Amino acid sequence: MGTWFGRLLARSDVQSLAMRLPVTRWMARRDGQEIFEVVQGFVSSQVLVALVALDIFDHLADGPMTARHLAHRLGVNANRLAVFLHAGAALGFLRVHRGDRYGLSRKGAALRGVPGLADMILHHRALYRDLESPESFLRNGSETELSGFWPYVGDAAQIGAEQAERYSLLMARSQRLVAEDTLRQVRLKNVRHLLDIGGGSGAFLAEVAQRYPAPRLTLFDLPQTRSAAQSYLEGVGQSDRITCTSGSFARDPLPAGADAISLIRVLYDHDDETVHRLFAKVFDALPPGGRLIISEPMSGGDHPDPITDVYFAIYTLAMGTGKTRSAAQISELLAASGFVQIAHPKPLRRYITSVVTAIKPG
Repeated sequence: MGTWFGRLLARSDVQSLAMRLPVTRWMARRDGQEIFEVVQGFVSSQVLVALVALDIFDHLADGPMTARHLAHRLGVNANRLAVFLHAGAALGFLRVHRGDRYGLSRKGAALRGVPGLADMILHHRALYRDLESPESFLRNGSETELSGFWPYVGDAAQIGAEQAERYSLLMARSQRLVAEDTLRQVRLKNVRHLLDIGGGSGAFLAEVAQRYPAPRLTLFDLPQTRSAAQSYLEGVGQSDRITCTSGSFARDPLPAGADAISLIRVLYDHDDETVHRLFAKVFDALPPGGRLIISEPMSGGDHPDPITDVYFAIYTLAMGTGKTRSAAQISELLAASGFVQIAHPKPLRRYITSVVTAIKPG
């Protein structure tokens, strides 16, 4: 938008005129509402945090309840809870029933069924604290709470078993949706051996195992995650199908023998130099014709995406070493590493994941 036009729109008399003219009124009203939705975004997020933290969705699963009844059960102030419940209804998570009762809406019921979503909503408190003063965050680049939660992106050797288990558990609970969308876009029918690098708990490979009985499956991640991975795989009945191997892709050679390698939500944890070195290792580990599968939320690039270029971009920035890349940026890094036939299928749900695949020539 030209500078002169921008200055014109910034004038209060022009905005007032736009609201009076039928031809521009709809645009002025829409812009105003969209701006205010952003302004109130933090409040909306805290309403959702409160509903999740107090297990409101679970309490209402058996039927509508009044604010007073819920408040008595939860030990909170009834009048304040009523305001939060009404806000939850305004946001579409609850429904208002007769008799001042509140029940689950379709969206609220769906939220209960999304694996790991409640955990991620509560986890976001760390991000909110990191962004409490955005100007300070931008000026001094100080250590963030999120960088402490994800220490493996810095010096993996320094993280303990407890931190690794915490990371693996959170990732496992949210990985199923990523796995489902990835496997809808990528066919593994002819794969003989799939190596999943940085696979954490093994949730992605567990989904692969359910769909594809033939391939050999190997999980490669830090030694500190191995216990959590074995526990998870035993819990889902896939410990016999999946081999867990330990190591750091930054320091150790990758396991040999795989004709396909997957990187699921790995790249956006790391800077370009680390990603370039990882691609070089993957290229060397694959046989000619071997395939690389990358799946993670990706930037919209030249067409900024309202989710990946806001939420994921800021989140990875707060991690300290992360970066949300577009499919085009990832493709450039792949091409520079020697990969060919780079493809980017249309994402099913950009807010869940996008996929890029590539082939080692030969």
